[in-house]
Amino acid sequence: MNTHAARLVSLSVCMALGIAISTQAMAADSASGASSALRNPSLPTDQRVRDLISRMTLEEKAKQVGHTAPAIPRLGVPEYNWWNEGLHGVARAGVATVFPQAIGMAASWDVPLMQQTADIISTEFRAKYAATVHPDGGSDWYRGLTAWSPNINIFRDPRWGRGQETYGEDPYLTSRMGVAFVTGLQGNDPKYLKVVATPKHFAVHSGPEATRHSADIKVSRHDLEDTYLPAFRATVMEAKAQSVMCAYNGVNGQPACANDTLLGEHLRKDWGFQGYVVSDCGAAADIFIKEGLHYAPNAEAGLTSAFKAGMDLICGDYRRNMTIDPDAIVNAVRRGLLPEPVLDQALTRLFTTRIKLGMFDPPSANPYARIPVSANDTPDHREVALRMAEASLVLLKNQDNLLPLKKAPASIAVIGPNADNLDALVGNYNGTPSHPVTVLEGIRKRFPQSKVTYVQGTGLVGPVTTTVPESALCVDAACTSHGLKAEYFPNITLTGAAAKSRVDRTIDFVVSASHNNPPLPPGYSARWTGVLKAPESGEYRIGFTGDDGYRVWVDGKLVTEDWTDHEPATTQTPKVQLQAGHTYPVRIEYFQKSPIGEARFVWSLPSARGDDAVEAARHADLVVMVAGLSPRIEGEEMKVDAAGFAGGDRTSLDLPAPQQSLLERVHAVGKPVVLVLMNGSAMGVNWADQNIPAIVEAWYPGGEGGTAVAALLAGDFSPAGRLPVTFYKSVDQLPPFDDYSMSKRTYRYFTGEPLYPFGYGLSFTKFDYANVRTSKASVGPSDAVTVSVEVTNSGAMDGDEVVQLYVTHRGVAGAPIRALQGFQRIHLRKGEKKTVEFTLRDRALSIVDAEGKRRIVPGDVDVWVGGGQPVRRAGLATPAGLQTHFALTGAMTLPD
Repeated sequence: MNTHAARLVSLSVCMALGIAISTQAMAADSASGASSALRNPSLPTDQRVRDLISRMTLEEKAKQVGHTAPAIPRLGVPEYNWWNEGLHGVARAGVATVFPQAIGMAASWDVPLMQQTADIISTEFRAKYAATVHPDGGSDWYRGLTAWSPNINIFRDPRWGRGQETYGEDPYLTSRMGVAFVTGLQGNDPKYLKVVATPKHFAVHSGPEATRHSADIKVSRHDLEDTYLPAFRATVMEAKAQSVMCAYNGVNGQPACANDTLLGEHLRKDWGFQGYVVSDCGAAADIFIKEGLHYAPNAEAGLTSAFKAGMDLICGDYRRNMTIDPDAIVNAVRRGLLPEPVLDQALTRLFTTRIKLGMFDPPSANPYARIPVSANDTPDHREVALRMAEASLVLLKNQDNLLPLKKAPASIAVIGPNADNLDALVGNYNGTPSHPVTVLEGIRKRFPQSKVTYVQGTGLVGPVTTTVPESALCVDAACTSHGLKAEYFPNITLTGAAAKSRVDRTIDFVVSASHNNPPLPPGYSARWTGVLKAPESGEYRIGFTGDDGYRVWVDGKLVTEDWTDHEPATTQTPKVQLQAGHTYPVRIEYFQKSPIGEARFVWSLPSARGDDAVEAARHADLVVMVAGLSPRIEGEEMKVDAAGFAGGDRTSLDLPAPQQSLLERVHAVGKPVVLVLMNGSAMGVNWADQNIPAIVEAWYPGGEGGTAVAALLAGDFSPAGRLPVTFYKSVDQLPPFDDYSMSKRTYRYFTGEPLYPFGYGLSFTKFDYANVRTSKASVGPSDAVTVSVEVTNSGAMDGDEVVQLYVTHRGVAGAPIRALQGFQRIHLRKGEKKTVEFTLRDRALSIVDAEGKRRIVPGDVDVWVGGGQPVRRAGLATPAGLQTHFALTGAMTLPD
């Protein structure tokens, strides 16, 4: 028996004696009914939890460790759905304030604003909960108080489709933003939690998407401690995160959700974590299924290994039909594989959390229970979303000071696939903004005196795609009426008699709490039949957009199929040749399993070549091209049939070819062009950097994003966003995607020349640095050193500056080239001067050795303080800043 197993047996014996919750005792106690202790807030929490668990049967226990925990009426326990998303606003629960996607919020480098944002998100979680909580206290999916965010994985490679959900590539920046977000979500009440935060995905999880369920990642002890763990450590030890989500992948031979080193040694032992661990959705099944890690031979053995290692809650995966049968847990206990006290420990953590959320207490005792339903999506909240959107914008290029615009242009041509695209505002894991402002709308509102012309010009990865109109659809070959015959079934299998039949003019439906066109509840399917009449001859792209499964037949041929359930929606539009005036039989099948989604029958006409966009540019005084990516083509496990993309990830950093082609054609017209990029990951826009005078990185900027972009163009504020990731020139500069070594990755270890470095961003004003000082020339291993610098706004307008401090340990093995160890976003009026101070101690002075030990070692330390990194490349201005140094004397090993 290994040491860890021995400790578990010892723990099991102690729990069995001290808590007395054997199966036999439970059966006897259950007859006494509900526990008065559970709903007595004057009793200690552990006593309330012990009393409850002592009354539960084994079967009841097994059902409570799944994310859909059923009610136990006889014990006074209502049902609770643990699955809720809150990455950048309350997600998948209808209307809510939508802040910029996480990568955009990281670009703000604004810790106080991040904490305020998270506080607002938690308020809206409470408002949603108050609006939908059942009379018995039960909750619905996506309406609870346990948020599965933030995502603090390190964005180590720009090809990862889910990198948009993170705070970038740097452990320190991610730690500071993660701590602020967790603190804002959970609140500051000494007794109650406002909302539970769940840092994820623990650990070493950052693509590729295609292998995330089966990859056993080999990571060195150095990289684990130096890069992959610091943000998790900070959110647990500093912010006191109540929950952590374990990842799909394996780490050094063990599944992340059954990993003794990660969960037992680091999380529980070294960091003192007292909360609960939830599996990523389907990760518990990945422990034993053949398509996954197949670490254990069956469910009983797999779940036993997870619970023993420290996992407490199983999230099933409705997308892959991977729900966990509670019978497997019951069988594991009865066969002696899973000690019942280990299961009880998981239940203790889960019910302790529910008590801390106030779910069993009178509302009058819990200050957060008094948050009203009306506190959702308020004007004040949307104003903060606007501030965050403005703070997130990064000015990458501004040749000849094209921006801000000196005066409103007489005419503006707004073109590009993201100019009027809601997807490009909200990113993934998002809510529904009540008043979304696209870039097009923002420009129209901010420049009312200008003639604004909009032409999309191109799709993201192909021609312009639109909903197939009623005029092109007929119920029969004779076209006696327009539209398609529709049959709706009360199941997802299109079986049995249709519950409803009618004619739909077109297929352009949204399914959510705020839309009802038509009412398509979760668990339905539909079949549409009729004919398609081609208005012109040539190569069309015909397909479907759906959150769940779809199939499309044209002229008897299956042209596209994605018969799976997923979020966000995927769009596939294969090429189809049609002749003008001809009619073609069409059949479309769709099922809607999730509570949100959309269903659209779409096409691209042969004539959609972008000529109209070029013509619009020719007649404009200014062109704003809004290009980039979308959560439809980068994201979580998705099907994308386009060059440069694979499974939600990217294989190229280039602007997609159709957009690049249109950008070059528009530039050739000779008018000034502003390129606005909306995307969740770094882009190698090398041609644009050489040829386009102004480039703005807008990320996925949230519901108020269009207002923020327009305000930047007009000069209503000076941009101060800074890149939280390196913008490489090409994937050719990177190691293989599935290599998790940090060598030659991120600014800390990358030895090549970037297109735009981490920490980079331009301003409309100018900042000077002077009088950099250190409080000590020599610093002992137990000492602290203060670095101060004077920053002056010497430009022509008020503005923010992000003061960044980087540390370099000269010639020390294992140390990065440089590492961010401090930053402050400050506001200075024009002419104003401020002294900025940073204090470095302990971990900020340390390096990590090959054995994964964090040490302070003697030697010279260089410090750079400035508006970015001190890097140079042709055509890119080096940011203002100053260098100083001090000496470390003595050595020390720091705790893990």
